[in-house]
Amino acid sequence: MVNLITAADAPRFGQDGFDMTGLAAPSRGCATLSTWRIHAEPGAASPVHHLTSDEAFVVVTGELTATLDGEDVFVRAGDSLSVPPGVAVRIANRGAEPFVAIASMAAGGQALVGDGAPFRRPWAA
Repeated sequence: MVNLITAADAPRFGQDGFDMTGLAAPSRGCATLSTWRIHAEPGAASPVHHLTSDEAFVVVTGELTATLDGEDVFVRAGDSLSVPPGVAVRIANRGAEPFVAIASMAAGGQALVGDGAPFRRPWAA
């Protein structure tokens, strides 16, 4: 069965200065892949976290600073970044303009923040 998720119907989630729009995911009919749109205003930064599966970002507009195991990587519009599981990652918009990216990971992938238990992010579930 083919699923269409319209922009008007896509669920939205806000967290730490980010606005995530859920796209394909198991809860929305896609069994093996989760994708979401990330929008962040200048100054927004995620907590340091680890992932249980690969996560890929394609920056649509603006720039993204990803700190991966303590090393900063700068990603600009049109660039792609893949983060392997187990790497400490923090993403931040240190630019002067909002950034937008499309992110994806295998369905069922989880995040861990600090010493907390693994959890599925709601925009990817």
